[in-house]
Amino acid sequence: MGGQGVKKLREAPNASRALFWSFSNTAVSRLGTLGIGIVLARVLGPEEFGTYAVAFIALVAILSINEFGVSLAIVRWPGDPREIAPTVTTISLVGSAIFCIGGYLAAPWFAGMMGDPEATGVVQLLVLSVLVNGIVATPAAMLQREYRQGTRMIIDQVNVWIGAVLSVTLALLGWGAMSLAVGRVAGTLVSAVLFLAFSPLPYRLGFDRGKASALFSFGLPLAGASLIVFFVGYADQLVAGHLLGATMLGFFVLAFNLASWPVSMFSQPLRSVAPTAFSRLQHDQLEMNLAFRAILRVLAAAAVPVCFFLAGAADPVVRFVYGDEWAPAAVALTWLALLAAFRIVFELAYDFLVVLRKTGSLLGIQLWWLAALVPALIVGALWFGLAGIGIAQVVVAGVVVLPLYLVRLKRSGILIRQMAAPVGLPLAAGLLVLGAGLTAGVLIDNPLIAALPSGLLTLAVMGLLLHRERETLRSLRGLGKIPAPAGRSDGGVMS
Repeated sequence: MGGQGVKKLREAPNASRALFWSFSNTAVSRLGTLGIGIVLARVLGPEEFGTYAVAFIALVAILSINEFGVSLAIVRWPGDPREIAPTVTTISLVGSAIFCIGGYLAAPWFAGMMGDPEATGVVQLLVLSVLVNGIVATPAAMLQREYRQGTRMIIDQVNVWIGAVLSVTLALLGWGAMSLAVGRVAGTLVSAVLFLAFSPLPYRLGFDRGKASALFSFGLPLAGASLIVFFVGYADQLVAGHLLGATMLGFFVLAFNLASWPVSMFSQPLRSVAPTAFSRLQHDQLEMNLAFRAILRVLAAAAVPVCFFLAGAADPVVRFVYGDEWAPAAVALTWLALLAAFRIVFELAYDFLVVLRKTGSLLGIQLWWLAALVPALIVGALWFGLAGIGIAQVVVAGVVVLPLYLVRLKRSGILIRQMAAPVGLPLAAGLLVLGAGLTAGVLIDNPLIAALPSGLLTLAVMGLLLHRERETLRSLRGLGKIPAPAGRSDGGVMS
């Protein structure tokens, strides 16, 4: 970055504090749930883990559309959010109640389709979280709008640790997959109370037909896109469960969660503040483009080496952390870790294009992605099992999805060479880490000793790359603190 772009991004502390708290929240949550996830994986084993995965997929599917996409409007609303908050709350609550009931009734069919009828009770319990999510949609969006990530960290940590402690306790008592569902619902209920207590606005129901029309115009395309995003994100698990069975799904989910670790640690904290930041820069396309490129540089420097480390050292990492019983997950982790590097870029581009109101383009990308992905996953699963599912995703991401995003970004003023420059050096460093991990895994049988050299190399590479981006990091301290123009708008534990 340079010139006025750096200066503007440094101007105020609110977003900087939000980014700090968001990263701290994610780091503490991920480290905590990683440890809990290790205990649960060793206690429950792949079969019970797979049963919970069936239920969790159902939950995520419903949560992608339960409030019709309207809560995000609070984050983007240029005026006083009190204008729309009661209507948003009503829509979220009613929609979530409808989907909760529907999910409960459909649970036996879904569990059978996924090859695990015994998961029915777990699904039915877990979908109760949908109703709770609808109740607190408005307070959660207001905390994001106000950059109150410190408060959000407290709420999320209470959620995580109540659920984690209860899940581990029940798992040790022999509750199996149900222990995870009970912990998840209990944490969600307690966090809901805190969301309501810390809400920046009084909790009110109401319905303004004019505002509702604008909200649906904004939210429904996003809800449709979110549903497609769900199928894109979970088609692999749906295929694994349906074609390979719940136990193989357990292996795959473990690999997926490990591969998602870099995304959660580095991408999600920025995503918690980037939409608001981009929104406040949307009146100045040049500054918005500069902010996008700055975030991309930091993400590539921090996340790409970690993704390639997990890909190269997949077998020793899985065996050391989870035990030899989980070794079959390594073949999926190798490819899913490479996919994670793509996901980080795609998620940032998605947020950028949402703020530019390119929701139609986003929906088109997701549809093309899904159309290419489903047959590729089926062929991959039938021919090569878990590894084939991972390979199919990497191929589709690189051959189909990446070019589509690049075309849309180019139309918004971000050229391909401007995308290539920030990721070129991290990609080269990542390939070095990948080679080191693969070599050590072949030559050394002890999993800890095999993972150690490439792990240390990864830390060194990350340190050098982030030091190189120190000016960019400083520029992000004031991310998005640009006054919004006046005017109106029409608009757990598994680790």
